[in-house]
Amino acid sequence: MKPTKALHDLGQSLWIDNITRDMLDSGTLKRYIDEYSVTGLTSNPTIFDNAISNSDSYDDEVKRLFKAGYSGEALFFELALQDLSRAADMFLPIHARTASVDGYVSLEVSPLLAYDTKATVASAKGLFERAHKPNLFIKIPGTQEGLPAIEEAIYSGVSVNVTLLFSSQHCRDAADAYMKGLERRVAEGLSPDVRSVASVFVSRWDKAVIEKVPAELKDKLGIAVSTQAYRDYRDMLDSDRWQQLQSMGARPQRLLFASTSTKDPSAPDTLYVEALAAPNTVNTTPDKTLLAFGDHGKLSGVLSRDGGDCEDMLAAFEKAGISISGLAAQLQQEGAASFAKSWEDLLQSIETKSKALG
Repeated sequence: MKPTKALHDLGQSLWIDNITRDMLDSGTLKRYIDEYSVTGLTSNPTIFDNAISNSDSYDDEVKRLFKAGYSGEALFFELALQDLSRAADMFLPIHARTASVDGYVSLEVSPLLAYDTKATVASAKGLFERAHKPNLFIKIPGTQEGLPAIEEAIYSGVSVNVTLLFSSQHCRDAADAYMKGLERRVAEGLSPDVRSVASVFVSRWDKAVIEKVPAELKDKLGIAVSTQAYRDYRDMLDSDRWQQLQSMGARPQRLLFASTSTKDPSAPDTLYVEALAAPNTVNTTPDKTLLAFGDHGKLSGVLSRDGGDCEDMLAAFEKAGISISGLAAQLQQEGAASFAKSWEDLLQSIETKSKALG
């Protein structure tokens, strides 16, 4: 049995962290679904920047839209919604077969809105309505300004992928925003069946400390943080607050492990996929990591429900001079800035391409 199928049978959804028009046209995405048990897809500004800047497969549509009066952000979202609508249709049978648990694609609001609650809510609602796909998540960052936007979006019936989470506290805050939105719906007699995932980033932790910690701690921080987040996620599902919502028809905000490609060339290329296997969660990987795990990945167990040695491991990093809470805040800020830079590069690429083709 292919390792990706074994992971699927264990109960973890494997999503691809990529989308390009070439993937759709060539049948690559269909092959991932059929041969690698891929059941969903995520995107971000960096992915779309690479897709549009490095391919001519968008040229005809860019030219058409530019002549029709589109430019900048409006032109990008037209391209993105075209791609993601096609991908959503491919995952729709999975979405139906799993009773809306799986089979999602994700589109991020402009990262320039990461610290603007009101504009984030407006963008999330607008994109969700335009796409009109039951299996589309709108990605909203879990910044302090993003949290009330997540609550409002959930209350409005918008499915949300909470992105840029870097710690268990970030995940707990995202879960609280999700439940607040559902509780408001219940209070008004609305269905609490609005779906969400919470994306905790993994490998960026280890990249950030690789030169600052002793060899025995190398490539272990991301797994420790993720294990702690998983333990607290399971605790949340056992809470009276969640149990009450679930009894009314709510479904869990699933924990999603993101940024699971290995950044350290000396570490196994399947490190984070193998270490973070857990039922009723999601792991989203880039193509290279997906193919590597499908080729030689090994499943040796599942994440510990009680967190295993994560607290001892995190204490060892603190002793080595790493502030977990401080670095989580820094990584979230850097992540938001990185996506904003990719966004600006993307819009510049679209402008350049539009003028050249027009």
